Amino acid sequence: MIFRETSLSKNVVQFCRFLRKQNFTVGAEEELAALNALQAVDYSNNQVFRLALQAVLCRSRAQVEAFEPLFNQYWKELAKAVDSKVKSNEEATVKPASKAPSFRSLKSWLNTHQNKEEEQTALYSFHENLSQKDFSLVPADELEELMRTIKAISKRLAAQVNRRYKQTNKTGLPDLRRTLRLNMRRGGELLELAFRKPKRNRTRLVVLCDVSKSMELYATFLLQFMYSFQQVYSRMETFVFGTSLQYISPLLKQNNFEQAMRQVSAAGESWSSGTRIGESLNSFVKEFASRVLNKRTIVIILSDGWDTGNAELLRQSMETIKALSRKIIWLNPLAGFTGYRPETAGMQAALPYVDVFAPVHNADSLRRLSRWL
Repeated sequence: MIFRETSLSKNVVQFCRFLRKQNFTVGAEEELAALNALQAVDYSNNQVFRLALQAVLCRSRAQVEAFEPLFNQYWKELAKAVDSKVKSNEEATVKPASKAPSFRSLKSWLNTHQNKEEEQTALYSFHENLSQKDFSLVPADELEELMRTIKAISKRLAAQVNRRYKQTNKTGLPDLRRTLRLNMRRGGELLELAFRKPKRNRTRLVVLCDVSKSMELYATFLLQFMYSFQQVYSRMETFVFGTSLQYISPLLKQNNFEQAMRQVSAAGESWSSGTRIGESLNSFVKEFASRVLNKRTIVIILSDGWDTGNAELLRQSMETIKALSRKIIWLNPLAGFTGYRPETAGMQAALPYVDVFAPVHNADSLRRLSRWL
């Protein structure tokens, strides 16, 4: 049963969750964009309200075509739902309007009578809290929601990496930002037009994920991120390691994540075992480095750095990878804890060759990966 909330903002967030269950890619950022969009339109008009949400939440023609029936289905069901949060006191005092635009309750246009509820400014808490929660502390009833959030973050980041443009003197895609800059001294008259065109992106990503026992609480979330990223970004090679190295890019091309994970775990012996980072990276250098590394390659290593293997071998392998690649990013889930210091032998051997060392303990840390790609 869908419960009607007491403010438009809460109803919109709930509608976004409904769309996610219909396979729409709607994450925390899309929800915030939808709330911001409604501040710029007359949302008391049902058609304007629908079109505003459609413009923000749809990513393809198929989603546009499916949106209106889903919209009508949801809000019709909402109008019938048990209103568990509407205040019983019909004469409740209305707070003075704040400087920032606020959203009135849906009750005024769902039930077509005078709204006497308390006005509420659009707030957002559930996803912010979930995105900031350490992967190892997420309760079972929030796992599905978190996986959908990670999937949305991954696809958005992959699309950003894919979407690059450069200036061109030929007529092409309008470059609004550069056009405005060129015409600032003319009082705003657009006498010069600037254009851009897609820039061929030659960047290749190589991701090596630690799936040993010490990474057990994080590996599934990181693999979901890698799986979703590779669905959008084709120039990516993916490996997992524990006591040995396993190349899994072909397996991650499965249409179903759970099925892909079953095949990956069945094909390797490193899952939930010890960690030999040096031996695993040495295998990568010997078997794959010459084929997948060049000066346009960014290497991402996801590991806590707990190594029971040969630290000198790890150092030599990192030195080789550094020499052959453009950048090395090491993401460590332990780095998200206050007071953490990378003092293990493995991390001490690797750090001199790492360009970026950052945490990867929650959804927000995955989102911040965009600044280094």
